[in-house]
Amino acid sequence: MARISNVGEAVARIAYIASDVIFSVQPALGLDSDFSPHLHAFAANNVPVLVGKETPEVHAIRHNVDPLLSTFQPLRSGKLVSVTAPSSILLSAIPHLYKLAQYPIVLHVSLHPPHHPDYSEITSVRQSGFIFLHSETLQEGLDIALSAHALAIKSGKGVIHFFDSENSKNDDPIPLEDRGLVKRVLDLEAVKTYRSTISGSSFLYVDEGRPATITENKFPTLDVNAANSPRAKASVVHTPAKGAKGDESSVASSVRASSDDSRPTLSSATSISSTTTRPLNSGDIYDFLIAIWSQISSATGRIYRVFEYSGPHDAESALFIFGSTGIFVDGILAASPSDEFVKCGIITARLYRPWLAAQLVEEIPRSVKRIAVLEQIHRKTTKWGPVLLDILTSLKKGPPATATPLIVGHQLGFIQPATVRQALRGIFQNLRSPSPVQNLEVGSHQPPQRPLNEYRLEQPKIESAYMKILDQVFGERLHIANRLNAADAGISATLTSTPEFGFGSLLARIDHRKRFIREVKSAALSQDFATNTPSKWLSKWVVGAEDAKDINITAKEVIARLSTDGSRLSAQLLSSKSLFFKESQWLIGSDAWAFDLGNSGVHHVIASGANVNMLIIDSQPWSERAAADAVRRKKDIGLYAMNFGNAYVASVAVYSSYTQVLEAMIEADQFEGPSVIVAYLPYNKENDSPLTVLQETKKAVDLGHWPLYRWNPNKEDTGEPNFSLDSERIKQELEEFLRRDNHLTQLVKKHPEFSSNLAGSYGTELRSLQKRKAKDAYDKLLESLYGAMMTILFASDNGNAESMAKRLGTRGKARGLKTMVMAMDDFPFEDLSGEENVILITSTAGQGEFPQNGRSFWDALKENTDLDLSHIKFAVFALGDSHYWPRKEDKIFYNKPGKDLDAKMRFFGGKRLVDIGLGDDQDPDGYQTGYGEWEPKLWQALGVDKVADLPDEPPPITNEDIKIQSNYLRGTIAEGLEDSTTGAIAASDQQLTKFHGTYMQDDRDLRDERKAQGLEPAYSFMIRCRLSGGVATPSQWLQMDSISNLYGNETMKLTTRQTFQFHGVVKTKLKLAMRGINKALMTTIAACGDVNRNVMCSTLPTKSAFHREVHQASAKISDHLLPSTTAYHEIWLKDDNDKKTQVAGNALVDHEPLYGPTYLPRKFKITIAIPPHNDTDVYAHDIGLIAIKGDKDRLEGFNVLVGGGMGVTHNNKKTYPRTGSMMGYVSVDKVHVVCEKIMLVQRDHGDRKNRKHARLKYTIDDMGADIFREKVEELLGYKLEDPRPFEFKSNVDEFGWQKDEFGINHFTFFIENGRVEDTADFPMKTGLREIARVHKGEFRLTGNQHLCLSGVHDDDLDDIKALMKQYKLDNLQFSGLRLSSSACVAFPTCGLAMAESERYLPELISKLETCLEENGLSQDSIVMRMTGCPNGCARPWVAEVGFVGKAYGAYNMYLGGGYHGQRLNKLYRSSIGEEEILSIMKPLLKRYALERQAGEKFGDFTIRIGMIKPTTEGKTFHDDVAEVESGDEA
Repeated sequence: MARISNVGEAVARIAYIASDVIFSVQPALGLDSDFSPHLHAFAANNVPVLVGKETPEVHAIRHNVDPLLSTFQPLRSGKLVSVTAPSSILLSAIPHLYKLAQYPIVLHVSLHPPHHPDYSEITSVRQSGFIFLHSETLQEGLDIALSAHALAIKSGKGVIHFFDSENSKNDDPIPLEDRGLVKRVLDLEAVKTYRSTISGSSFLYVDEGRPATITENKFPTLDVNAANSPRAKASVVHTPAKGAKGDESSVASSVRASSDDSRPTLSSATSISSTTTRPLNSGDIYDFLIAIWSQISSATGRIYRVFEYSGPHDAESALFIFGSTGIFVDGILAASPSDEFVKCGIITARLYRPWLAAQLVEEIPRSVKRIAVLEQIHRKTTKWGPVLLDILTSLKKGPPATATPLIVGHQLGFIQPATVRQALRGIFQNLRSPSPVQNLEVGSHQPPQRPLNEYRLEQPKIESAYMKILDQVFGERLHIANRLNAADAGISATLTSTPEFGFGSLLARIDHRKRFIREVKSAALSQDFATNTPSKWLSKWVVGAEDAKDINITAKEVIARLSTDGSRLSAQLLSSKSLFFKESQWLIGSDAWAFDLGNSGVHHVIASGANVNMLIIDSQPWSERAAADAVRRKKDIGLYAMNFGNAYVASVAVYSSYTQVLEAMIEADQFEGPSVIVAYLPYNKENDSPLTVLQETKKAVDLGHWPLYRWNPNKEDTGEPNFSLDSERIKQELEEFLRRDNHLTQLVKKHPEFSSNLAGSYGTELRSLQKRKAKDAYDKLLESLYGAMMTILFASDNGNAESMAKRLGTRGKARGLKTMVMAMDDFPFEDLSGEENVILITSTAGQGEFPQNGRSFWDALKENTDLDLSHIKFAVFALGDSHYWPRKEDKIFYNKPGKDLDAKMRFFGGKRLVDIGLGDDQDPDGYQTGYGEWEPKLWQALGVDKVADLPDEPPPITNEDIKIQSNYLRGTIAEGLEDSTTGAIAASDQQLTKFHGTYMQDDRDLRDERKAQGLEPAYSFMIRCRLSGGVATPSQWLQMDSISNLYGNETMKLTTRQTFQFHGVVKTKLKLAMRGINKALMTTIAACGDVNRNVMCSTLPTKSAFHREVHQASAKISDHLLPSTTAYHEIWLKDDNDKKTQVAGNALVDHEPLYGPTYLPRKFKITIAIPPHNDTDVYAHDIGLIAIKGDKDRLEGFNVLVGGGMGVTHNNKKTYPRTGSMMGYVSVDKVHVVCEKIMLVQRDHGDRKNRKHARLKYTIDDMGADIFREKVEELLGYKLEDPRPFEFKSNVDEFGWQKDEFGINHFTFFIENGRVEDTADFPMKTGLREIARVHKGEFRLTGNQHLCLSGVHDDDLDDIKALMKQYKLDNLQFSGLRLSSSACVAFPTCGLAMAESERYLPELISKLETCLEENGLSQDSIVMRMTGCPNGCARPWVAEVGFVGKAYGAYNMYLGGGYHGQRLNKLYRSSIGEEEILSIMKPLLKRYALERQAGEKFGDFTIRIGMIKPTTEGKTFHDDVAEVESGDEA
């Protein structure tokens, strides 16, 4: 049977089942408190609650970000709120406590520090108006926690339940709470009453909230025993809280003697005719609490009192302990008969506030003559302890006939268990002394230091990104005034980390340097140096002492001269030599500075006008909850600083624009005056992955929550704009937002309490308005039509369901139906019940998930509880793949969205028109097979199946139609680029722009958020260059770098086909980017599309002359096969005054001698490999050319491979990867012609009807390799020669320095997954840019996404090496697995991606590297590749280990590929996640280390041990797989 073992769990259990919202205050988001692991476990397991229908919200919040501020919003909405927190938050939260005391909130407070808690944090807030309850043991923790929640509900007051968790750590485990008892004690009817009386009013001052009141009879009949009721004995000793209205307006009411309160209890009065409402007082609190404890006692036998006395009834001495009692209880129980404390009593306060003096007097035995008050208070701020004063006042007010005991106060320090006996003796010796010492300290004032203080201030590791950038930019000049863990003797880290402390220390540092400058100036004029040299250099230094740009160079020279002078004056100046340098001085703060309580220090810095830089890191993720919580909104420090007019201000985000962060930091340092950089770094936990931070940052920046900008008031003097908005995507939207803000001003003024909701929900309202307008437009259109209404709603990811829905709508109209076709999420859900016939068509995404444009509709349907669809008829058709999730346990995912829709529609009363239709990609005609059977039944059910003379349907538009009608790739691209109403272009033009080297994409990280805001997707374009053989000059590299910064997302991608790729280019910058590429004498024509694409070539740094010849051949092939259309030049390069115009009748007509008007059936790829290096995967392309050396190491010709290709469709066995077939040998002078003829045979014989079957590999397999060769030779007019011998040894790059035959140096950099970017850890892009500025050779891009710096002469070697070291580009200390890995782009830009790839593979490898090191495989090359979809851009099918995305977080795993790239791998496991990947790979790697043969590669090993069967050719790729699909089983 489960039991509770610690008080944190006990309290967490009660808080969870008795709350709607719980705020778990933690040391850090990634570190647990006493309560948090239990709260999060309950939430994860959906543990049922008692006070509401839904699982409570559990919000983790850091202890130093004003956590109680978050509680107001849910409290004001009528929710029951509890907080679990350390006592350290209470003092800083005092302004909130006075307000919160008027709400039924419960604060469960664990006293800190744990080993010796400080009770002064409780006494300091005792007059805040809260009720205070104290528990000591584990069982009390459970019962008092329950009492606290019940009391808050009954009284409407805030309750603080405090306890020392260490006090009960040795208690025996207790049974779980009795839910029946909890239900009775909480009084659920009282909960309903509270929620029904919530007011929407809000106040600004301490009486904010619903003042606690009680309703009673106006004319009571007095009971004769009323004077003896418990209530009549209650009295209070402390004064009212500031702002309380009347003597009894709060628990903190004034002192009332027991004889003055003869008013009857609630139970002693009988109503006559009417009631009255009055403020709640302490007597009411007492009544409520006694009633609660009576219920607990009746059920359990456990008795609780306001004050607890334990010990002999005739004791003469007692201890009143306000602190940790356990150690004293143990000491007294172990006392010997001779000990003076053997017959001692112990008194503790169970109810600390309100302080009921009469209850204390009643609880103390009359025999007690002496009381030692022990207060465990670290911060003694008054002569007499607060509890001592309470007791003195209470006992002095006691009955006159009672003798007042002697009261002696003691300060309770830290006591070890071994010394408790000695401590008790000391207490009693003092207590019985004729002249006892008041405030005697018992125990040690300073407790022993624990190695771990979980609530100490720390900078989360993830925030080090900004620190590293500061270090990179300023190096030795950097000085952080409030750096954590700095050596400030005697000053706490909490204090030194504040902006006030840092500012003060900086001012002192600035003054010190000013004095030093005066000293140097005086020294320069003196004659006290041994030589004249120091005076000259000091004079030069003084002139530029404040010029950071040059002074630091001068400073080094000055120090050098002073060091050699030898005079006393030189030695004196050198003692402060650090002051010769001009520092870049910074204060670093967290988002805690952005709240009201911490903002004063920021204000002082800005208002001072001092030359101080502040970097304030905001880590709060953008979320709907945070955005809607107006109370919790932080001060906008950026706007606050700009309003001063004297400060430089920047808003930056390192995961959005690294370049902008650099610019802002440099500009802030150069600005004379205060500078504020507000830096965004959102995370939910401090150990969040960079990918999570990146995605959160993108959402916030894109949606305008975190705009990137720079404000420099000094620019006004030069006529430049002060304000620069750097988040390009939101410029137009920000203007619209500002216009909207003006429009709402009057409304906000009229209803200020709704201002946050109006602003926060605008995106949602806009989205609803869009839906309504679209629906109304449809309705208006259909009013004039006759026939039954048919509403067709679709959810589609890849377009199939959408096309089907639109076709069905067209056919419905032809049959006389009034049809409306909309995406599910575009349909106003509230109109669903009013429809007549509803047809739902959905595809299946991920693991049985809804497509993106149907999720909101499904969520609304799923969560609805009172929807009535009994008046509508419906039908559902679902599209899926029965083999996509092959395991039996995953069969539920097959067409799950459609099945769920069908079930829900029936559940709400909808009547089926026909049974659900299931389209299966595994059927002979795919999903069309099932659809062909379902549609006729639908028409029959609607009564329109016999309609005659139906018009013929136009055939669907195919890619071939688009190409032939495009006028040689023109289409309407030019017109689409001019359309400023959207960031997109037409669908047909999206197909055509591929031929021009660009794809339209959208940022998939932002799709959902932008949709919720009523915005179109974040459209942008990918641009791919055409770069024969991957060779670029330094000037071309610099131009590409500039283009990526000016027009892209500030990164470059080196692709697996040896070229540059840019992402994030918005439509308005597309033409500018294309022209920039052209200025570098490069192009993008035919980098994509159904043409021959970029021709690849091995890098071969060790044989430069041979590489030059092969590269020339690749360039010749590339130029020979270029399309001839002039459309590219017209659209992208010519300006408006030099543009060719196509006139009527096509007076100007292009001609494509090789391609014709329809170009090729599919893309066409050519690569060249130079043995022994297959670094371009020569077997994986349509044409693979293997360079053959002749005499004198000159290029003689090529072996020709044909029919390689990687693209596959998951679970479609008609598609497969294929390695190239050897066709023969051709001399170098004829190779371009042979490539042409192979391409022409494909042009004429490739499948133009089915694009999934259109690649050359299928043409060859359909035709037969021999017949294909004959057709090529027929066009050539001669036969190809037999292939020449060759040998490949690897297909990975060789990293590091190598020399060629001329002694010239080449260095191959490791560029992980080809992404060239700057990060805080690795400024790679900047480093390569600086190298390009001085490099005299060339850059060679490799087929494995890396980069070779080629042609470095010995004279330049040292300079290049220095730059490489400076920017960490010489680091090759990576595992062999990482060096041999490769990944495609995938999320967020690739529209085909099903899973992460580039952003995830490095993380996966990191999790394998420990295993590699343990097994001695760190340096072993194992080729691992990953793609986000089965199109195979990173060529995963020829890797030794391949991962191909199937759904988010799920991959197919392939094993057995050839290390040389010569053999395909084969499916080993389908649809597995990271946990299963690691569970397979780690034991396999260990086995490989132990059992491999000499020289055996990993792929060969997996085949030899029988783990996987070899794939001998593409057509057998799906045969003999290790995991049989469930659909294939008998």
